[in-house]
Amino acid sequence: MPQIKRNTRRSHSRLLERMARCLGIGALLLLFAAAALAQEGSRSSPVGEPLTLKHAIELALRNSGDMAVARLQQGLAEKSAMISKAEFLPNLYAGSGAAYTNGIPQTPGGSAPSVFDVSYTQQVFNPPLKGQARELQERVRAQKFEVERVRDTVILNTASAYLELGKARHSLELLRKERQSAQRILDVTSERLSEGLELPIEVTKAQLSAARIEKRILDLEGREDALETTLRSMTGLPEDQPIEVSAEELPASAEQPIATLVGQALANNAGLKQAEAERYARELRLKGERGGHLPTLQFVGIYSLLSKFNNYDQFYNKFQRHNINIGVQVQFPIFSAHTIAAVSLATTNLKVAEMDLQNQRGELSSEVRRQVHLTRELDAGREVARLELQLAQQNLGVLQAQYEEGRLSLRDLEKARLEESDRWMDFLNAGFERQRAELELLRATGQIAQVFQ
Repeated sequence: MPQIKRNTRRSHSRLLERMARCLGIGALLLLFAAAALAQEGSRSSPVGEPLTLKHAIELALRNSGDMAVARLQQGLAEKSAMISKAEFLPNLYAGSGAAYTNGIPQTPGGSAPSVFDVSYTQQVFNPPLKGQARELQERVRAQKFEVERVRDTVILNTASAYLELGKARHSLELLRKERQSAQRILDVTSERLSEGLELPIEVTKAQLSAARIEKRILDLEGREDALETTLRSMTGLPEDQPIEVSAEELPASAEQPIATLVGQALANNAGLKQAEAERYARELRLKGERGGHLPTLQFVGIYSLLSKFNNYDQFYNKFQRHNINIGVQVQFPIFSAHTIAAVSLATTNLKVAEMDLQNQRGELSSEVRRQVHLTRELDAGREVARLELQLAQQNLGVLQAQYEEGRLSLRDLEKARLEESDRWMDFLNAGFERQRAELELLRATGQIAQVFQ
């Protein structure tokens, strides 16, 4: 017995040791998993790192409510197409009921009342219904192009907000430096006024200049806050996470020949593709309605369980409890006013779609040409602003050397700094306008999504 107890204790101790080891390993695994999750979370939402334009667009496409609605609309179009297509698939129904009979037993539909019945229907050849099904199926494809159009709009709005936020912050840095220069000019002018070397009007001019700079700073701070709110709403970034943007350059697609850009727009523009799909959908509907002059073919079948309760034996020579009818039903239209009206309506709808498509093509071609010329003009304007900035910087360098030699006053030097800062502002504004026009051109030609892939 003592030997058995010792063996039992040893087995218990070994079991406890194994359990402790397992718990230790499990704890280590949990620690490693928690560390990996924390590291993964830090990668997905880095704090303090600049938010790139491409990543901002990815977040906007992932969190866009407009994209979600467009995808739901696409799903609705697919389900609507399935309803029309279901007529050409097997349809099986079962039913039962009760009715009072006085005379020949029949239901309001003309069939015999039954205790239980099963019916089967399937369209085989019905051109009008087939045309409606093909029309709705083509509208599914049109809705896919609508999703692309919404996607391009989300990309355009996100990129515009991102680039404008970068411009606004850079402009604020320049304006705050201008505020310091304006304050130095005001101090020097006030000092000279106290010494009797300046007129009061010069102090008023200095005060007005400082006040204007302060107003521009307040306006830009408000614009910066609005752009941050917009970009945060688009990307789904939390309120406590700062947004750091970086300078981005877009490809210069306007340098391509205008004919090439117009061809790209006519081939790739999502709105134009949607209009083409709508025109083709209405053409399919017209073909189907014209087929309404042809016969229709339908598989039918019915099983009925009858009962003498309805007095069948009083009206028919032979009563049969189980009844099965299987076959095809063919209808030959001799004269159908509905078909004539449906063909006329479908013809008119097709003409409207064709005119709308033609108008969109013309408008798109004109829009691309206008955007190309505008982009080139803005590009030239940016070059002018760059040269003016370069000239202001060179002039500031000359005046800085003269000031260090004692041949220039501090007020004249600060005025030159204000001039150089204003040229910086003009260059930033010209660059942003050029980028925004480039984005519009990329959307018109259907290239905007490829640029940010």
